Amino acid sequence: MQSIEEIQDFKGTYPKQIWGLFFSEMWERFSFYAMRGMLTYFMVYHLLMDEKTAQLQYGATQAFVYAFTFIGGLFADKFLGFRRSLFWGGMLMIVGSTLLAINPKEFFFLGLAFNIVGTGFFKPNISSMVGQLYKDGDRRTDAGFLLFYSGINLGAFFGGFVISVGKGTMLSDYIPEHLRWNVAFGFAALMMLISLVNFIFTKRNLGPIGSSPIDTSIKENKYKQIAIYIGTLAAIPLIIKMVSNTDYTDYFMFFIGPFSLIYLFYEMTKNTASENKKLFAALFFILFSVVFWAIFEQAGGSLSLFAAENLHDNLLGFSIDPNAVNNSINSLFVIIFAPIVGILFIKLSERKLEPNSVLKFGLAFLLLGLAFYTFYSISLTADASGKGSLNIFAFAYFIVTFAELFLSPIGLSLMTKLSPYRLQGFMMGMWFLASAYGQYVAGLFGASITPDKKATNLDKLIIYAQGYKDFALYAVIAGVLLIVFVPLMKKLMQEVK
Repeated sequence: MQSIEEIQDFKGTYPKQIWGLFFSEMWERFSFYAMRGMLTYFMVYHLLMDEKTAQLQYGATQAFVYAFTFIGGLFADKFLGFRRSLFWGGMLMIVGSTLLAINPKEFFFLGLAFNIVGTGFFKPNISSMVGQLYKDGDRRTDAGFLLFYSGINLGAFFGGFVISVGKGTMLSDYIPEHLRWNVAFGFAALMMLISLVNFIFTKRNLGPIGSSPIDTSIKENKYKQIAIYIGTLAAIPLIIKMVSNTDYTDYFMFFIGPFSLIYLFYEMTKNTASENKKLFAALFFILFSVVFWAIFEQAGGSLSLFAAENLHDNLLGFSIDPNAVNNSINSLFVIIFAPIVGILFIKLSERKLEPNSVLKFGLAFLLLGLAFYTFYSISLTADASGKGSLNIFAFAYFIVTFAELFLSPIGLSLMTKLSPYRLQGFMMGMWFLASAYGQYVAGLFGASITPDKKATNLDKLIIYAQGYKDFALYAVIAGVLLIVFVPLMKKLMQEVK
């Protein structure tokens, strides 16, 4: 078995172990984004929820998904280790997706509950393992996370097309109409299985990375791990209750955020002053990311309905389902540009020209604002039927891509750089908990711009577009504030760039 020092002392741009984690994450994200892309559409057109309720339900579901990454990261840090946590989460996700494949209407909330908890155990811990492939201060870390992020989006790109199977715009000649959604959800289960099998082979090359933090040869410690597995399954009925009623989401979100902060402040009493300054810097990034995700995640809510009803199906002369474009084109752009941006950061770093992380975050918000102004501009191309240009829609996502690349993989990297080793899983969970709050607010934002049922298609487009214009302004204000805070943040981050 390689030591952690041998793994981190790699030559070249990337450690070889990153590729195994890359592919495990890629297949898991295929499963996740397939589900994400189908939720709002399925709830509106097959569970017959009204659009406002569906958007609130989408926001609640996504909020729970990311909120449970905080819990999964905490259990991994204290009891399970990253590997066991990841494997357990993957198993739960397979069960959840399989239930949805069997009967998506009957088992909708049961399947979601398994997927929510499973993602909570899987997601933060594979990202933490990527961070541990690098020494402290290794300038290649951001590039490694950008590569890893392109794997996330490779899975998301292909997963985004799964909705077309359910809608019958893809493979309709081969799949009977009454089985289309079963097959669509079945794809999610199959890809999660591939992810887990890949990880079984990958972990052989990880040395001590991700091992349990407690000695499992001691009976008491083994029982603690078993209790976590049993407790997870026992919590499923409660999660079904909470996720199926958005009022419970409010209560949960009001509790989990303050609780996580109280626990963090407790852990900070054990740290040095220098470590705590870095953790305050991490909290700063986490809080701003809530605003970013609240706007960005319109992709799975209001933009999904906007794509279904207010866009023509012509992209650069080709006929294509606008929902497939909404679900996948951002990921395609990330796949293409993430490695390029990563290498660019390395080259700029070599010349001491790389922008610091705070400035990258500020630029991300400015780009997000520009993207949503572009979404707004679609209303200027609309015809009398209330449909606008799919080409402009795709270009807006092109801009969104660079906003995402300047924030999301950089945030993942920062959580590992700014956190003490013993809190890395927890802080990665905090980062994803911010995504939970972002998803939650995204649902509220989406519901706030949902047109009345009696609105014409043209009225719907104008209402959505005005909402996107408002979101653009919020993003620009946040970006300017971040740039103003650059000097203060440099002091808190110390040697971390």
